[in-house]
Amino acid sequence: MIWSVSDARFEAGLDWARVWAKGHGGSLAAPARASVGGYAIGTWLSELRAAAQVPDGEPGALAPERRRALEEIDPWWCRCGRSPASAPTRPPGCGGWTPTAWSTGLPYPESEQLGRWVQAQRAGWPGLEEDQRDLLSAVGIEEDRELVAAKAAAEAKPKVSRIDRVQQGLAALAQFVERERHPRVPRPHKEPVAAVEAEPGGEERVVVSHFALGAWLNNQKARRAKLTAGQLAQLAEHGVEWA
Repeated sequence: MIWSVSDARFEAGLDWARVWAKGHGGSLAAPARASVGGYAIGTWLSELRAAAQVPDGEPGALAPERRRALEEIDPWWCRCGRSPASAPTRPPGCGGWTPTAWSTGLPYPESEQLGRWVQAQRAGWPGLEEDQRDLLSAVGIEEDRELVAAKAAAEAKPKVSRIDRVQQGLAALAQFVERERHPRVPRPHKEPVAAVEAEPGGEERVVVSHFALGAWLNNQKARRAKLTAGQLAQLAEHGVEWA
C-alpha cells in the first residue's frame, strides 16, 4: 500500500533521475523541458530546486532526506539549473556539455538565460569555492574583474526603504508638475532627478538618475488604501485627483 502519494512521486522521479544522470556523465543538469523515457525530468528537478530554496521548517521546504538522495546522484544537482537564481555555481559544461554545444542547441530564451548565468559566475568569482572555479575554468569561464567590481559597488549601495522611495516619488512628481503644469504623468515616463553625492576623497558630484515616475504613480494609485493620510495629502497638493 502507498502511504504517501508525494513519496511515491518522488521515488518515481528519483528513478528517472538516475537514468538521466547515467546518460549524462552523472549530472542532473537537465534543461527545464528535458524528458527521459517520456518522463518530464526537467520539470521535476525544477520543482525540487525551487523547494530547496525554501528555508528548512517552512511550508514547501525540501525534506533533508530527499536532498540527500539527490546529492547521492549529483552533489551539484541543486545548482545545475540554467537560471542565475537556481544555479549560481554550476558550470554549463557539467555532464559533458560545453558552452558551444549549449549556445548552438538552445532556443533563444534559454540561450539568453545561460548568458546571464555565465555572467553571474564571472561577476561572483571571489565568492565561489576553489573546486567550483576549477570546474568553470575547465569550460573556459574565467573571472571578469570589471564585473566583480561592479557587483561589489552595487551591493555596497544603501538600500532604499519604502518611505524613502515615496519621498523620491513625491519629489520627482513635484518637479514634473512644476515643469508641465499638470500631474498627468504618462505610464512609461521617467523623470530625470539630480542628486549630490560625496566622493571617497570628500569631493561632491552631481549625479542624474531617471526615476520611473509614471510606473511609481500608477503603483501608488493601486495601493492608495495603504498610503498614510500625509502621503495622500502630499499627492493631492500636486493635483493628483484620486488622492
